[in-house]
Amino acid sequence: MQVWSVLEGLKIINADFLNVDIEPATVDLIITSPPYNVGIEYNTHDDETSYDEYLRWTEKWLSKAFDVLKEDGRLCLNIPLDKNKNGQQSVYADITTIAKSVGFKYHSTIIWNEGNISRRTAWGSWLSASAPYVIAPVEVILIMYKRFWKKLNKGDSDITKDEFLEWTNGLWTFSGESKKRVGHPAPFPVELPKRCIKLFSYVGDLVLDPFLGSGSTLIAAYKLNRKAIGVEIDEGYFKLAIDRVSKECSLYRKMLWK
Repeated sequence: MQVWSVLEGLKIINADFLNVDIEPATVDLIITSPPYNVGIEYNTHDDETSYDEYLRWTEKWLSKAFDVLKEDGRLCLNIPLDKNKNGQQSVYADITTIAKSVGFKYHSTIIWNEGNISRRTAWGSWLSASAPYVIAPVEVILIMYKRFWKKLNKGDSDITKDEFLEWTNGLWTFSGESKKRVGHPAPFPVELPKRCIKLFSYVGDLVLDPFLGSGSTLIAAYKLNRKAIGVEIDEGYFKLAIDRVSKECSLYRKMLWK
């Protein structure tokens, strides 16, 4: 296991989240987007296992996530609404059910209208009622919590009035991140964790991303004065996250200190 911790308050761990030792009940907010099991070509992860196996793995990591959260800890989970590759599956509904089964309580769902989502390539029975596919070009951010939705302790919020009014509307519209620009097959934009962090955590809180990927969550956390831990199983993406976080956060720090 490799650990990077150069910038103050940030830590990136190269390991399987299931094997990482994080003290129970210490995390304020989890923001993450796990593999979707839709055949994305990662360096080492098999993103095309059976759906049943994928759900069993989901239960394992959600159980660990539940354990490391504080009693008033929150989970922001970016997942697909559904999928049609290798059979239609109600991904969002199934993962929500699993999260409840391990102890999470449901709060709400944000629909992310991703402006540059991939174009459709299949319609089922074209211009026929025989067997058409209905595909929603959106993703969701599932909002859940451990035991208490209301924060148990007072803290400082940094969200503006305009941000609060806009972001508490559960339909978010902003573009996804460029795979080519970032160098990762499934990056999410910094805008996503930025909104979740400002809306659902206090300044100084601890944020965790168990599937860090290219490092977006840690970049947002650093810029918003939160502590953060990112876990990434793939060594190549671990190094990519270090490079991206180091560059973007250092540039941000220099800009503030001018």
